[in-house]
Amino acid sequence: MNTIAEFFERERVGGRPLVAAFVIATQGSTYRKPGALMLFSDSGERCGLLSGGCLEGDLQDHALQLLRSQQRTLVKTYDSRGSDDPVWGLGLGCEGLMQVLLLRIDAASSHEPLNSLFSAAKSRISAAFAINIETGNIANSAETSTSLNGKLFTVTAERVPSLLLCGAGPDAEPVVTLAVMQGWKVTLVDHRPAYIDATRFAQGARLLRTDADELDGAVNLDEMDAAVVMSHHLLADGKYLAVLARSKIPYVGLLGPAARRERLFAELGSAAESLRARLRAPVGLDLGGRTPEAIALSIVAEIQAVLHECGGAPFSAGDQASDLASLRSRSVKR
Repeated sequence: MNTIAEFFERERVGGRPLVAAFVIATQGSTYRKPGALMLFSDSGERCGLLSGGCLEGDLQDHALQLLRSQQRTLVKTYDSRGSDDPVWGLGLGCEGLMQVLLLRIDAASSHEPLNSLFSAAKSRISAAFAINIETGNIANSAETSTSLNGKLFTVTAERVPSLLLCGAGPDAEPVVTLAVMQGWKVTLVDHRPAYIDATRFAQGARLLRTDADELDGAVNLDEMDAAVVMSHHLLADGKYLAVLARSKIPYVGLLGPAARRERLFAELGSAAESLRARLRAPVGLDLGGRTPEAIALSIVAEIQAVLHECGGAPFSAGDQASDLASLRSRSVKR
């Protein structure tokens, strides 16, 4: 399955029960944080990760037990802080605590709250539900204060990012693959009919043939979170940028060197000014590598960082800064 939403939909349509495992609390270092979700099916399949593979087998055992019982919920706590001994026989060694809520999802509950959460995410609207972790009773956030009692955990719909790729050449293929793997909604356009071939791209991407200067008539640009211009056709790229300049898409990427960017900007004239603050050109993070796959990785990585308002720096950079500050502090004390 490409995404956890597709895994859920397959089970829901089949009328089969499954277990949703939500991270509801963490302390210290953990692989995932509160709100993270994975699913377990009655047939023994699973989708998603809550750890690097350390907990999933144990969680699956408990999920299958829950499916075969009359219970709706089960809370499991995994604590690997302050001990060198293997925890739960799993040998985690992560120096963190993770509390996981296992919730039975079935036709009797109309497969809620996942049915509404995934529908909201697909429709790009907000939704939140409170779950009583003892009873499994569910209410939307507006009803929470009056309809539920007990200890609650609130889950929210994660808005599915939408990516527009302008250009369906061979190097667009790995970009589509990586974006679809992320669960993004991908729309691919090109003015060349021969390039609009669904067999070349990951399943789930939407392909459209349109002339570059008619882009805004073929695609609802207000729905897009990011756009990348990569047709390798100078005239078409200029037309794509002219249309995108009139949009409000917060991230616009352009493939190619800086000199090409400035040439296109010169041709755009005053329209280029509305693009400068949000244009990433050359597009992508400096990750090294020259293959289409490496370039695709750098593009998708930059979009991921921008959408999550992160700088794209290595996690270890924070540790190095902390170590340097500690060394300076000890030096001053001496």
